[in-house]
Amino acid sequence: MASPLLIEHDDGVDRVTLNRPESLNALDPELIDALNDYFQSLQRNRKTRVVVLKGAGANFCAGLDLKHAVAARGQNAPRTVTESLDSQRRIADIVMLMRRCPQPIIALVQGAAAGGGFALALAADIRIASKTARMNCAFIKLGLGGCDIGTSYFLPRLVGVSVASELILTGRFIHADRALAVGLVSEVVEDGELDQAAGPYIDAMISASPVGLRLSKECINMAIDAGSIESVIAMEDRNQVLCSRSEDFEEGIRAFIEKRKPVYVAR
Repeated sequence: MASPLLIEHDDGVDRVTLNRPESLNALDPELIDALNDYFQSLQRNRKTRVVVLKGAGANFCAGLDLKHAVAARGQNAPRTVTESLDSQRRIADIVMLMRRCPQPIIALVQGAAAGGGFALALAADIRIASKTARMNCAFIKLGLGGCDIGTSYFLPRLVGVSVASELILTGRFIHADRALAVGLVSEVVEDGELDQAAGPYIDAMISASPVGLRLSKECINMAIDAGSIESVIAMEDRNQVLCSRSEDFEEGIRAFIEKRKPVYVAR
C-alpha cells in the first residue's frame, strides 16, 4: 500500500504531501498517526528549515474520513468517554505540534480544505490558495459543535471574531477570493501554480539565518498570546541577544559588508 504521507527533503525544505487522493486526502488513523509522527520529529530537526504541506490530487484535505470513522464506531461500539477523548486528542495533537515545531509551515490549499483539513491549513504559518480552494468548519453540519481541532483558536486571530463566528456557526464555505480579502491566505494563484508560487516564500526563508528563522516563528506565536507589550519585548530582546551571539550573525554582517548573499550552515 502507498504511504499515506509522502515526505521529500531537498536542501533544507521538506515537501509533505497528504497522499490519499482517492479519499480527498481525508484523515484516517494511518494518516493521523503519520502526521503526528512527522511533526513530532521536527522538534529537534536542524536539517529541515521550512515545511511545505499540500494534498495529492485536486484537493487539500476533506477532513476526517467519515466512512472509516462510522465503520470503526459500529465495530467497536459502545465507546467510552476515555476512548472518544483519546481519539479526539490524537487529531488535535497534530495542530499543536504544527504550531510548536520551529520550522515555518507553508500550506498549499487547492480544492477542499474542510473540517480537519481546514484546521491543518489554519495551523500553518502561511497559506497560499488556488482559485479552486474552498474551506469550511464542517463540524457544525455534522451535529457537532463548530469549534474543533484548534479552529476557534486560529480563526479569530487570522480573520477577526466576526468572520470567524460566521464560519464556525454556519459551516459555510469561504472561497479563495474572499479568503484573500479577509487575510486568511497570502496569495491566490491559478490551479497548478501553487508550487511555483511557494518558491519566493521558501527562498526568502532559506536565505535567512537558521536560528533567526526558528526564533522568529517562536516569537510570533508567543506574541499572539502575550498578556502585555512588556512580555513581547522581553521575548524579542532575548531572541536578538541569542542571535547576536551566533555564527549566523557574524556571517550575516560579513555578507552585508561584502555585498553578497550570506551562506549559513545548519547546526
